[in-house]
Amino acid sequence: MPADNSRLVQLVGSNVMQEKNQTLERKKHDRKPRVVVIYHFYPHYRKPIVEALARSESVDFTFVGDDHEYLNSIQPSKFTDTVKFRLARTHRLIGPFMWQWGAITWAIRPGFDIVIMHSVAHWPCTWIGAILARLLGREVMFWGHGYLYEPKGLKGVVRRAFYALPTSHLFYGRTSKAIAINNGWEPERLHVIYNSLDTEAQAQILARLTPERISGVRKAIFGTDAMPLVCCTSRLIQVRRLDLLVEAMGILRKRGLEAGLVLVGGGPERAKLESMARESGLPVHFEGETYDEERIAELVSACNVTVAPGKVGLTAIHSMAYGVPVVTHDDYADQMPEFEAVIPGKTGSFFKHGSVGSLADAMEPWLRSRAPDAAVRDACIGIVRRFWNVNYQQRAIERAVLGLPADDIQT
Repeated sequence: MPADNSRLVQLVGSNVMQEKNQTLERKKHDRKPRVVVIYHFYPHYRKPIVEALARSESVDFTFVGDDHEYLNSIQPSKFTDTVKFRLARTHRLIGPFMWQWGAITWAIRPGFDIVIMHSVAHWPCTWIGAILARLLGREVMFWGHGYLYEPKGLKGVVRRAFYALPTSHLFYGRTSKAIAINNGWEPERLHVIYNSLDTEAQAQILARLTPERISGVRKAIFGTDAMPLVCCTSRLIQVRRLDLLVEAMGILRKRGLEAGLVLVGGGPERAKLESMARESGLPVHFEGETYDEERIAELVSACNVTVAPGKVGLTAIHSMAYGVPVVTHDDYADQMPEFEAVIPGKTGSFFKHGSVGSLADAMEPWLRSRAPDAAVRDACIGIVRRFWNVNYQQRAIERAVLGLPADDIQT
């Protein structure tokens, strides 16, 4: 634990020996550890990992959350009867702040050995629930992004205090782990679980995608299958900086490289982007919001490259699952953990954050060829199947819950 938070750790009842004794006690009685996972709600892309954990043979999971997001912007998961789901309503306070009584009541409810909480520092209920659970002597794990950048200033003080609350972390990426180690955490308590979509369903869809089908999609949208295409699967919101993408494609057009743009998603920026496309004469297909994975697979696979000018997130994993490389910006402190899947020249490339010219330069090599070559395609699919998938995530979470040290070294 970070030394500068020793007083807080004592306050919430940290006792490593006690936690080890609890683990031994469970093993002595040969029973599954009982774990409650508390989220504000489970978005649609969380369903595969929740269903997988619910079928665990080594851990008894209960999942607590709302049946919709408090911001009402993402479709919630609908679980099968195998999932022990318990409803806990969320309420929006001010701005990004949220309140959820269930995050507190379930954290202290008798019958659970371990509490896993979705870690968001501006949710006061998470602070309270984690502190009370620790005072009761329970193991608490935070599941989330963790440190995205080295904590500094007042915000850094708050974040260090917040991330000192649990006994261990479940991080999406290795960057967060490296920063946590630099802030005094023991590596074995920092489990990198990555992030995932429905990798099994995506693999099945990928096997059905033929060159003829992909060519047909290109022709149906733009009237030809010869033009290179750029894709982005994302909500059309300002923070995604899709305006930079339209501008960069305009630069490429002046260089004699004509390409089409496929935008999959809805949002308040659509009207602005449509206006920009009309003014520049850029061929753009607005698919709108869809959760039809077959259709998404067709659209992504029809493109040469996926471009995320803002934070990339699961867009990177979605694209690479279908063998399509990703271009995103190079400011890691302003990125999401999934940027780690981008390996320059192999699974994508980076451009200088905020630079339209640099973005155009990064996109150009991917658009000069008809489609990603076999080596790029295999590298993209390979990194998803190795790390960013449900099976890896399930094993890593179970390992953490069973009291085993983190084992996530990439070789």
